[in-house]
Amino acid sequence: MNARLIIASIGVEWAKVSMHNRNRALVALCALAPFLFIAIMQAQTNLPTDTLFGRELNETGFATPLVILGFAGLWVLPVLASIAGGEMFAAEDRYRTWSTILTRSADRTDVFVAKVIAAFAFCCLLLLVLASSSICAGLIVVGKQPLIDLSGALVPAHMAVGRVALAWLSVAPACVGFTAIALVLSLATRNGAAAIGLPVVGAFAMQLCAMLDGAELPRRLLLVSSFSAWHGLLNEHPYHGALTYGIVVGVTYTIASVAIAYRLFRDRDFA
Repeated sequence: MNARLIIASIGVEWAKVSMHNRNRALVALCALAPFLFIAIMQAQTNLPTDTLFGRELNETGFATPLVILGFAGLWVLPVLASIAGGEMFAAEDRYRTWSTILTRSADRTDVFVAKVIAAFAFCCLLLLVLASSSICAGLIVVGKQPLIDLSGALVPAHMAVGRVALAWLSVAPACVGFTAIALVLSLATRNGAAAIGLPVVGAFAMQLCAMLDGAELPRRLLLVSSFSAWHGLLNEHPYHGALTYGIVVGVTYTIASVAIAYRLFRDRDFA
């Protein structure tokens, strides 16, 4: 494995990602959707009061990114993460371009590492754009008034912005985990639609399992549990137990999925 070749391969894979019209549209959608959301909420008389921080949407701009994060964790984030990885390998099968990228200068490991890094980077970019846009939309449209946290305590603006940013950052391991699962399915099915759709179906199944009564430990082992771990950050005395579990679970899913994907890629016959 040559570091210089890997860097060059990453550049090639990132160019593929950045030139795809669908991916550009996704970035634009992540940037614009929060502004559209808060504009609609401003025009409504009934707010989503049954959601966390829904009552504060018109009172503080820091509520906007938290409400969006709550909604996004149910569907949006698994979809974005799956799109980031679902086409990464399957696209080469669809266009029959494996023979052009697996050359003497770049071996299988170089190509695999480059594709995985490009997929993870695109996933993180989508999350960063959505988080930044959500925060900006709230602060620009509503303002930077203090936030009332889940304990009923008043959080000043300079502290609220840090907690909101950490809340969004906390879901990154789970997002990368779903991207890693999509990479495995991209290799296993050789079909981009299946590689994108199956992780989303899996996320929905995990959400249903998380709602069932039962032992706490099995629920914490679900990848989607990380999407709600940020709640502990929005208390008067923040607690990080669920957040720690979420990070460990996300990293575990990612490592296991990448290992499986590499095994599939290494053993595959491209002749």
